[in-house]
Amino acid sequence: MNVLVVFVSGVFVWRGLLVLALLGTISSTVFLGMVLTAAAGYRKRARQAGLTAMSTPPASLPSVTVLKPVHGMEPRLAENLESFFLQNYPDFEILFGARQADNAALQIVERLRKRYPEVKSRVVLSGDPLWPNAKVYSLDKMIAASENSYFVISDSDVLVTPDFLRHVIPPLLDPRVGLVTCPYRGIPASDFWSGLEALGMSVEMPSGVMVAEMMEGMRFAMGAVMATRRDALEKIGGIASTADYYSDDYVLGSEIWSAGYQVVLSHHMVGHVLVPRSFLQSFGDQLRWMKSTRYSRPKGHVGTGITFAMPFGVLGLGAAAALGKPGLGFALLALAVLNRVVQSLAVGWGVIGDQRALRYCWLYPLRDLLGFCTWAGSFTSRHFLWRGETYRFGAGGRITPQRRHAEPAIAEPL
Repeated sequence: MNVLVVFVSGVFVWRGLLVLALLGTISSTVFLGMVLTAAAGYRKRARQAGLTAMSTPPASLPSVTVLKPVHGMEPRLAENLESFFLQNYPDFEILFGARQADNAALQIVERLRKRYPEVKSRVVLSGDPLWPNAKVYSLDKMIAASENSYFVISDSDVLVTPDFLRHVIPPLLDPRVGLVTCPYRGIPASDFWSGLEALGMSVEMPSGVMVAEMMEGMRFAMGAVMATRRDALEKIGGIASTADYYSDDYVLGSEIWSAGYQVVLSHHMVGHVLVPRSFLQSFGDQLRWMKSTRYSRPKGHVGTGITFAMPFGVLGLGAAAALGKPGLGFALLALAVLNRVVQSLAVGWGVIGDQRALRYCWLYPLRDLLGFCTWAGSFTSRHFLWRGETYRFGAGGRITPQRRHAEPAIAEPL
């Protein structure tokens, strides 16, 4: 009798898991449909926006300050920074921000400044940060040092083309627009794990952003590139309004939108350069980002769980096999794989223009499965490691430093 009870209970459990797999397959398929619809709309708007931006007369383009915080040495740092010196734009300056003068990245900066003396550039030292977000503290010092009213905030691991400023600044000539943010494609190092992470940057990230734009318009920004004006910053109380958050980019876009401005998702793509990394390093970075979304937008983060496809395909395979229906299980797994391959092709290759998303579309299902693992892992703790320093997430995505140290000062040849 006990054996019969255990058997019947097991059957009910497996049936329940199979139903969950079927529901997850439906939800991820619906999400794919939304992604394809959003991608088609974005591509159509992007073509026209690109033509409009490049037809803007150079004489009407304002002076721009590029704000570039740096934090120690990174692979390809010289190439990334140099791409901003090579801008085909009438009038711009670059401000580099660091805590101390012995920051190793400043050696690269000084070499580039000597190589391109015709480009206005300066270094702004902030000292040790007094705010939870050290980057925002540095940005505040740089903004105060500039007389311009147009700013481009960009991370040190971003690579751009010479027409970058010509594309991102024109939308800000409309006083209704307060911020422009750029999608990005992942540029991997030569190792497997950075390659897989870069694939996610080119597919997973823009998929969610384009769907969000389609559903409610842009109400946030992405930190790789954010272009804004001084009046928009002043209306939200300055960049200091984002100082308590890890996701300062998301908060900046949200605050500017709440102040009555439009946030524009640019048609122009930039490159996000990754460094060689182990599985644990890659997983740790993605886990930190997932934890950030968990605290900054908790409802949306929970809902993200039903947009993954591969976990439900794997679950369906196991549950159907346990119930003696292996054919159904393999069908569910195949459908999940096809779902993510289509997403890689449509978004990563079709929209972002990443050739790797075409060549390695068969690998994206693995990235989707790992993405689900980091999503699940984001519910495990409040602490995270960021540039070698320990922080703790609080309500609303606010962060509290637990341990800080000096910036690294190991230089590499240019």
